[in-house]
Amino acid sequence: MRTLTGHSDRPSPFGYRVDVAPFSFDDPDRLAASLEGADSLYSPYWIRFAKGALTFDGAVERAGVGRLVHVSITNASSDSPLPYFRGKGQVEEAVRASWLSYAILRPTLVFGKEDILANNIARALRRMSLFGIFGSGDYRVQPIYVDDPAAMAAGAGQDTGDQTVDAVGPEVYAYEELVRLITAEVGSRARIIHVSPGVASFLTRLLWYFLEDVVLTRGEIEGLMANLLVSDSPPTTRTLIV
Repeated sequence: MRTLTGHSDRPSPFGYRVDVAPFSFDDPDRLAASLEGADSLYSPYWIRFAKGALTFDGAVERAGVGRLVHVSITNASSDSPLPYFRGKGQVEEAVRASWLSYAILRPTLVFGKEDILANNIARALRRMSLFGIFGSGDYRVQPIYVDDPAAMAAGAGQDTGDQTVDAVGPEVYAYEELVRLITAEVGSRARIIHVSPGVASFLTRLLWYFLEDVVLTRGEIEGLMANLLVSDSPPTTRTLIV
């Protein structure tokens, strides 16, 4: 097993059990050398928001291996007005148009030890006296525990047929319901208020300075409010959020 990373100097939690190779999408020859000998490529690759030379269009890349397991997102579409979902849809189209045998997994809201959204909500609730919910808060999310799509991806790498599958958990929450659940779990006394999406976007930018992380982008806010993190497909896992 080999992992591609842009930070090959960092210590690996797996020791020498996993090889480390450079993540070189700007150097096709170097990337091909890193992938040499691989039967299957697991690709969760995407950039969450444009930063400098890193753009959504530049992320539409693929490598020539026999089997590709691509991790996308529910409701990805090349026609989406939202860059993240549109870019994911463009990558899906590129995968389907290739000669590769492929599996496309489309998870909803992934939660777990190092997830972005749920953990950033928890951190904000611990540190702030006010927490803003954008809009009505009644738009829905369907969390899935990180180990479950990981297991699905591992199994998909052993298959041979082309497939596109939503990876979704068994529970659907209104966003405000999820925030209040996290509030109770972390013992926060923060006051929950409703704000406009524009104000929410401004406030999340302020949180960057406190949390030293991008809590939510405007595109992610719009994706949540458009109910794009919920699926019409039957649940594929049984793990509950609590």
